[in-house]
Amino acid sequence: MISPFRGDVVLTGFVLAIPVLLLGMRGDFSADDVITRLLWCLAAGWVAVTVVRLASTPPVPPKKTAEPAAAGAEPDGEPAPA
Repeated sequence: MISPFRGDVVLTGFVLAIPVLLLGMRGDFSADDVITRLLWCLAAGWVAVTVVRLASTPPVPPKKTAEPAAAGAEPDGEPAPA
């Protein structure tokens, strides 16, 4: 689980919040509207970073199973005495 206060999450949330902050400074949003929307921007940043991290993580390699010993060979790889 990703912490909502990681650097990349906070930075993404801040980038998403720039229009909200500008509308608040211009007077289109009240202080309550800005605070409420800032929380939604942080949540959207968390979701965006989570999706990108899941999409960019390489798949887990399959586990290797023990190979069966070749016919006539000992488990340590040496041939069986004849």
